[in-house]
Amino acid sequence: MAEESRPAPWLGRFGLTDARTHPMLAAAGWWEADRVPPGLEPVLGALSASADPDLALRGLDRLRESLGGDWHELDRALRTDHDLAVRLFAVLGASTALTDHLVAHPTEWRRLDGDLLDDPPSERELTTELWSSVGAVGPGTRSQDPSDPAPDWGAGAGAVRSTLVGIEAVRALRTAYRGMMLDIAATDLSQRGSSWEPERYRLVAGALSNLAVAALRAALAVAVTEVLGPPGEDEDAGAELPFRLAVIALGKCGAGELNYVSDVDVVFVAEPAPAEGSADGDEEERARHRALATATRVAAETMRIAGEACFQVDAALRPEGKAGALVRTLEGHLSYYRRWARTWEFQALLKARPVAGDAALGTAYLDAVTPLVWTAADRDDFVADVQEMRRRVEDNLPVELTERELKLGRGGLRDVEFAVQLLQLVHGRSDEALRVPGTVPGLGALGSGGYVGRVDAAELTESYCFLRVLEHRLQLQRLLRTHLFPAFDDVSGLRWLARAAGLRSDGRRDPGEVLLSEFRRHAARVRRLHEKLFYRPLLEAVARVPSEALRLTPNEATARLAALGFTSPEGALRHIGALTEGVSRRASIQRALLPVLLDLFADTTDPDGGLLAYRRG
Repeated sequence: MAEESRPAPWLGRFGLTDARTHPMLAAAGWWEADRVPPGLEPVLGALSASADPDLALRGLDRLRESLGGDWHELDRALRTDHDLAVRLFAVLGASTALTDHLVAHPTEWRRLDGDLLDDPPSERELTTELWSSVGAVGPGTRSQDPSDPAPDWGAGAGAVRSTLVGIEAVRALRTAYRGMMLDIAATDLSQRGSSWEPERYRLVAGALSNLAVAALRAALAVAVTEVLGPPGEDEDAGAELPFRLAVIALGKCGAGELNYVSDVDVVFVAEPAPAEGSADGDEEERARHRALATATRVAAETMRIAGEACFQVDAALRPEGKAGALVRTLEGHLSYYRRWARTWEFQALLKARPVAGDAALGTAYLDAVTPLVWTAADRDDFVADVQEMRRRVEDNLPVELTERELKLGRGGLRDVEFAVQLLQLVHGRSDEALRVPGTVPGLGALGSGGYVGRVDAAELTESYCFLRVLEHRLQLQRLLRTHLFPAFDDVSGLRWLARAAGLRSDGRRDPGEVLLSEFRRHAARVRRLHEKLFYRPLLEAVARVPSEALRLTPNEATARLAALGFTSPEGALRHIGALTEGVSRRASIQRALLPVLLDLFADTTDPDGGLLAYRRG
């Protein structure tokens, strides 16, 4: 009897070792007379390609039971559509959380009939679907044109409001959000080749970011209804609002590089709607306070609804942090940033973008704060402040986790992100090509501009994407926020993660050993390049050059050169022109170096001779 409970030995080649394999296959109609029926080996081949075939089969058994009489439709589809089988088993073998979603909503398997990343859904399409899930009505909610931007709402526009509220709205939004995440994960997990190839990583992270934006818009529509009441009789136009409110995304969502599971960092900016008619000053001020108080309630409800349905929304990066007002006017934001903001707050604003609410107000916010971001490096000790911040993060990490923390540990994701942001903020003062929000695009711009060696930029990009994919796989498992690599002696954990990331045996080592070797190689490379870029003395020297000195007119440049001690400033200017003209990589590097070098030459006995020798060299 014990012998009969074991899978047939040849099923081991499909990775099936569970004692319940035979009963589960038999219940599916995939095991007859002690053998797999003809034509089913390709299906088991798709099953074997998953991260954990035993887990995938158990998930399929649960899905079969949930489908009941509808199982036969899925059975036929799996036998005839190999790509569908690969996508479904990839999810079942990698994510117990998404398996739970499928079991609770069994007909959702039909969503997997297609490669999502071949034609990624736009932000507008995702918004339309999530709006629909909560019954949103208002301007633009019925548009079927994917090129249409999601409409703004505010003074004069009418609000997009939901018809569902309370727990019903949260459940509907959660179900729709998980279904769309299922789409992304199925395609992500089933792709052939390196899952950390930069373009593929950007497609997945971009799709997740678009989904988060759509979820914020849907949560906002529910929040407006819960605070201000349901839409009016005319479903195409809600009542005008007493305020304008914009949601600004920061962090990975703002940069379009979001994880599967992550807090979404936001700030809220609001303005009272323009007053109609005449009112005395006191009444106008009271109306203003009422409008901002209502906007604050809507913002708080948006955070709660999104948190219960999709992900935590974190507004701690707002002015004054958690001690500050949740909602401020545009002028209130600017006043804080001009007088009180610390260095890290400008780092956060580097990735800011308006994503929900009043589009015009969001754009006005971005236009106003962006110039402040690109003067942050003029601050005294800017580079030292950023470097010290990174050291504090490392110092607060438990020693036993330092080597396994994908995000905060040595050679982790933060090493890349801090280095890229620091280089962008220092050199982006004079080079607008560096003013891009994402880490991968930022590395590309730094490499193209000559601020980072091309090989260094390519290697950092590869390692960053590799570590991000591992982070994605670990989070997908239970849809929990985690960045912790398995213990180095956790054989099953390493094997699962390796297969989920697309790594296989190299003939000498099993997948887990290959993963561990690759992880250590990428972490060591990241740390080496981080220290090379993040702590190089030249970076601090360039940061000490005032922004104005990086953008001088010819007359101003001549005067500055004379003040530095050049006896022939016109000749020195010609040498500088010869070194920096054009769009070549060499010219870009010279433009970054010369402000520092000129100060160094000025400290010599012959600045003109030093510059001439440098040009000839």
